Parts: sequence; structure tokens; C-alpha cells
Amino acid sequence: MGDHNIQSASNDKARQRFIHNLLDDIEALELMLKEDKIEKGIVRIGAEQEFCIVDKNWRPNTNSQSVLKTINDPHFTTELAKYNLEINLDPFELKQDALSRLEAQLRSLLQKAEEATAKENSEIILTGILPSITTHEIGLGFMTEHSRYYALNDVLKKLRGNDFRLHLSGVDELSMGHDSVMFEACNTSFQMHLQIDPDDFISSYNWAQAISGPVLGLCVNSPILLGRELWQETRVAVFQQSIDTRDISYALKDQQSRVTFGERWASGTVADLYKNEISRFRIILTKEIKESSLDQLSQGKIPKLEALSLHNGTIYRWNRPCYGVGDGKAHLRIENRYIPAGPTIIDEMANFAFWAGLMVGRPKEFDNIRKTMDFKDAKSNFIKAARYGSESIMMWMGEEIPVKDLVLNKLLPIAYSGLRKMKIHENDINRYLQIIENRVQRFTPAHWMIRNYRALKKNMKQDDALIALTKAIHQNQKTDIPVHGWPAIEIQPQATAVPTKLGHIMSTQLFTAFMDDTAELTLQVMTWKKIHHLPIVNHNEALVGLLTWSHIQKFNQEKTSEEITSVAHIMIKDVLTADTSTNIKGAIKLMKNNAIGCLPVLQKNQLVGIVTIKDLLPFDND
Repeated sequence: MGDHNIQSASNDKARQRFIHNLLDDIEALELMLKEDKIEKGIVRIGAEQEFCIVDKNWRPNTNSQSVLKTINDPHFTTELAKYNLEINLDPFELKQDALSRLEAQLRSLLQKAEEATAKENSEIILTGILPSITTHEIGLGFMTEHSRYYALNDVLKKLRGNDFRLHLSGVDELSMGHDSVMFEACNTSFQMHLQIDPDDFISSYNWAQAISGPVLGLCVNSPILLGRELWQETRVAVFQQSIDTRDISYALKDQQSRVTFGERWASGTVADLYKNEISRFRIILTKEIKESSLDQLSQGKIPKLEALSLHNGTIYRWNRPCYGVGDGKAHLRIENRYIPAGPTIIDEMANFAFWAGLMVGRPKEFDNIRKTMDFKDAKSNFIKAARYGSESIMMWMGEEIPVKDLVLNKLLPIAYSGLRKMKIHENDINRYLQIIENRVQRFTPAHWMIRNYRALKKNMKQDDALIALTKAIHQNQKTDIPVHGWPAIEIQPQATAVPTKLGHIMSTQLFTAFMDDTAELTLQVMTWKKIHHLPIVNHNEALVGLLTWSHIQKFNQEKTSEEITSVAHIMIKDVLTADTSTNIKGAIKLMKNNAIGCLPVLQKNQLVGIVTIKDLLPFDND
């Protein structure tokens, strides 16, 4: 998806040419497998680091393009949102000091990013989901201005046929519609790559699937979205739902999400894996390809398989099979996409060491995993890990076992053995894997976030608590202490940042009424719940009116037992509203000039919040 020269697959001729090239790529890949033209006998690692850019108020900052220009390093590239960037690290052969070398490069590149953002009065944060992000920052206006992102958004929306829906239920619940793929921009990851021999690819891929649940269970770092406590790794559900193109019908159709764990164990070769994906997933993006991969092979060249790589980049497997070319040699690798960014560099490297050690240390008994484990157990383990993290109970080779016991007693020994087999320096092995052991015995990143968020909310408004949490994550990252050693946040009695937009301070947990509701009951509910301003919506959730405290007084004075009035008869129909991006100072002026006590807040004509004069008093300096 880093290619700028892509377009949607709506042009029939361009689509046909692309499909022809895609089929050539599959045939070329099968020829290279048959003729041993794909690299063997060497294991390399690599990674992609996504990170957030925030301003001095700890809110998303849209200056990624200028930061990228200041950094001026080809390792860095854009991401979907204007407040995110990505680092592509170099590959290292997995031996001796490979892990510490990867860590050193990651530190060096992140230091470059910190220096560049400092010049822009900004900071960088490593986190799966930025706690301080609001609905304001997931609008289309925050999408990075590159044609590939707009093309992806347009084609997914067209396939979907209507707005995307996000529904998540954890400790709290989040249910809302959205008109773009920008919810995906909430997610930042630490994507890990491992080169695999072609002859061992299917066994390695299935093993990667099998260990996904327990690995994720100890790495969860995204429990909060828009102030709600949801899954321990909320990224998993957000990513799947934010770009879900499946429709709803009365027919029971076998549709698979483009963000997928898969439906069964892989078999055959890596080419068969790709064939399955071409069969199941519609081609949504195309590009002009100058030379057929089969022609390149016939000329003794190693093709890049551009059509296959592009299509593969639009299917978001949590373990993604990848083909690449480096130094003129073709290779295969598995990309682990489910690990969140952060909370520190050393935690990320511990996650990498644990996963890589497990992968290369796979015991012989798991070479054909289908004989020892049901695929549904592997998939169920992954979903349980995303929901419940280290509190999950896994089904492992027919045995129910808590994920902490599974990691300590079965998987960590495999990881130690695997890294030693690759002759990784013993001090590096112990340094990284002991962090995983300590995390099992103390707490995961998600646990730390939830405990501190709950404590902050006892003394602060929700927005202030989220800002304080974001600030504390940054401060702890600077110490480079692994998350299991992070202290509790010291509670501050004052707000930690100055909001500027209504989207930052509005109340989002709203009571509303329908216009055909009974006025007597609706006004009684307002009295019981001490609601002074009640938005009225139609059955499409569009704002159509407003009830205020004065309506209660007037209704109580005028009501008669013979007449029951609907809300529509007594509500204010001409309602002044604002947008999530409305400046707080401007909102204060608007409310004063019109002598009103509240402003319903809309986004794309949908009610998303409300602010009252009481909410705005702290910002009124006049």
C-alpha cells in the first residue's frame, strides 16, 4: 500500500489488465517455487513501527507531512491519518546481536522523530490507540492527502453501499456509524516480519496462527477508545469493523471480512494461500504494470509480483503471507500484524523476541498442527485474547489452560530454545524474555491503562482523565522502564490540558427523546434525571428539536388531565447547533448573543454530543 500509483478497480479495461497480471504473478510464483528461485537457509527479521504525533495539549497533531519533511529519511513514510507516521526498519539476519541491533536502529530512528517533532512543538507517543483521540480527529479532513488513501476509502465505501458501523461491547459499549475508513486511523501497530523458507512456509504459517492468541494475550495495549473501556486489544475489533465491506441480507451468505484471522489451516504452498485469497476477496485496487512477471522470469530476472503484492496489501490477515525481493533475491516472510505499538521500545522488543523465538523454536510435534489442534480453537483463542487479554482461558492442544500458565510453562521455554538455536546472545535472550515473565507476574499494558484511567475518572472529567492518561504514557515511555514497572499515575486535581474544540468537552453520553414520545413522561424523566436540555430526534437519529427546563415548568402549569401532548407539540423546532470542530470561544459568543443555555453538537448532521453554558464557564474570560 506504499505505492502512490494506484487506482480503484472501477475501470473495466484496467481491471482486466490487472487481473491478467495477477494471474501471471501466481504462475510466476509457482515456477519460482518449483525451480528453487526463492531464498532458503537464512532467517531475517524486520519491523514496521507506527506512532502518533500529539501537540503540547496531548491531542492528535496533524503535522505529519512537515515532520516527515524535517526528518528527511527514507525509513519514514506516511500513514492513513495526518497525525501518524510509520518507520520501516532494515532487515537483520536472526543471529547473535540481531535483536539488539534492531532495537538500536529503532531507538535511533525514533530519536530522529522526536527531534523533528520537537521543532514542531509536538511529541511522539507509542500506543495501540491514543487515549486522547476524539470523534473530531477521525473525520475525513484528517486523512493524509495521498491518492492511495482516498482511492481505498472510495472503493470500500462503494462496496459497503452505506456508512460503516462500529459496535463494540466490553465493560462499556460503543455503537456508532461513520462515513469513512478513518476509524482505522485510531490504530497504531508494531508489525513484525520473519523470513521463512519456502519449503517450511505452510507449517510456519499454521504455527504462527496457533500461537497468536497466547502471544496477543500478553501484549494487549489498546483497552480504551473514545473514553470507553472496550476490549483489552480494541484494535482488533476496530480494524475489522472500520473497513468491513460485507453487506447485510436475508440470505445466509458465506462472506469473509477483509480483516481476517482465516477460516481453516493453510495447506499446499504459499501460492495456494494466495489463490485462496484471490478466490475469496474482490479486487478493489489496480495499477498499471509495465512488464509481465512471466516475461521477467523468462529473461532471468526476479519479478516483484506487483499485482499480487498490491492485492495482498488490501487483505488484512493478522498473520499476513508476504513475498518480497531484496538484493535481487526473492524471499517469503510472515508479517505479524496484531501486536500494538508501545508502550515502550523495550516492551516492543520483548514482544518481538517472544514471537520470533516461538516461531523458530517450533517443536517437531507441531510441524503438522492440524493433527494436534483444531483451527477453531486457534481462532477462538485469538478472539478471547483480544477481548480479555491475560485473563483469557485458552484451549491448547485439547486442554483448557489460563494464558499466563500457558506462556510461563509451555511457550516461554520454546522461545528460549528457539533464540538459542539461532545463536542469539544469551544476555539479549534473558533481557527480553524476562520482561515477558515479569509481565505475566505483574500486569499487561492494558491493565495499567485501565486501572489508572478508572482512578483518574474519580477525580476528573472524562476528557481531562484521557489527557492525563496520554501524558503519563508519554512520561513513562521516556524512562524506558518496561510497563510492568510503571507506577500508578499521581492524581492531579486540576485539568491537564486546555481544550480548544467543542469535540473535546462535549457530553457524549446523551439522553434523547423521539418527537412522538409523550410529553408528560418525557418531562418527568427530565425531572428525575435532572436534565436541563434534552435533544429530540427522529427515528433516523437526526436532531429535530429541543426540550429545556422551562418546558417542564410551563407544562406543569398548563397540562390538563383530558389532553396528553406529544413532545413534537411543545419542543423548540428552530435549534442552534454547532460542529465538533467549532471553537470553544466561538461557541461561547454564539450562546451569549442568542441567550441560549446549550448547543447540540452535530457531525455530518448526526447528533454526537451537547455542551451547556455550565460546560463553557471555565473557558469564558470575558
